[in-house]
Amino acid sequence: MRRSHAAELAELFPYQRRTVDVPGGEYAFLDEGTGPPVVMVHGNPSWSFYFRSLVAALPAAGYRALAPDHLGMGRSAKPPRREYRNTLDNRIADFTSWMDAVCPTGPVILVVHDWGGAIALAWAVARPERVRGLILMNTAAFPLPAGKTVPLALRAARLPLLGDVAVRYANAFARGAATLGVRKRMPDAVRRGYLAPYDTPAHRIAVLDFVRDIPTRTTDPAHATLARTEAGLGRLADVPTIVCWGMRDFVLDQDILNRWTELLPAAEVHRFPEAGHYVLEDAAAAIVPLVLDFLAGAAPDGSVGGTAVSGAANR
Repeated sequence: MRRSHAAELAELFPYQRRTVDVPGGEYAFLDEGTGPPVVMVHGNPSWSFYFRSLVAALPAAGYRALAPDHLGMGRSAKPPRREYRNTLDNRIADFTSWMDAVCPTGPVILVVHDWGGAIALAWAVARPERVRGLILMNTAAFPLPAGKTVPLALRAARLPLLGDVAVRYANAFARGAATLGVRKRMPDAVRRGYLAPYDTPAHRIAVLDFVRDIPTRTTDPAHATLARTEAGLGRLADVPTIVCWGMRDFVLDQDILNRWTELLPAAEVHRFPEAGHYVLEDAAAAIVPLVLDFLAGAAPDGSVGGTAVSGAANR
């Protein structure tokens, strides 16, 4: 008999769901192991599931693995638009509230992917003394470089009617990312794991709103926030940083990587020519050892950063 999708997911992602309350609702996260905290922040349309290969390795190596789900995503609450606006500023405020609750003091290592960079690095540039290391994976924390445009597929998803039909009702963005975001075909169970939180149109609002929040003009709301973060990245210039980049990413591509090397010239860059946007899916066997080696040099000795917050059992 075929296992249920819930049982399948529990096998792939066997981590207790913990929660804290933020103004928009119940914010879910995982908290595994003890030791120096490694905070992993996902983007769109993924969730903390993306980091499962690191979460499996970090506690055994002596680190505390922390990974939240943004509101409307993963195992967090999925409030309607009338109760919560899915904006970058709200994401940063949520992340800040969560950090204040679960890791209020001491140095941390940040691992960021996609929109996770814009969110976590806005927190980081305001608190550079707390950042012991950075691990960047196909992410951005600055406005589009001059002359850079949003790809056609994303522009189409931003259109009022087409976006609602394609992203909310057909789940095209999450499905497409699970297919086009990797160069190696995902196992069916893994693909279902990525799609699991986005099982109804009501649960895909944040996915659509994330796409629509990408600033393409200086007047767009997220532009000013990204510009402020970019202006503050110099405060992190001396923080040990590695970049693990999937070179087959057609959105966060070579141009975005080039901007990172300009902003953080001391960063150690690892290019994965046959990996896509979900670089950790395509290249986990190479990236996990790189991360563990990096942490051995960058992470402080001893356990720091607060205690876990108990929450509901897995749902």
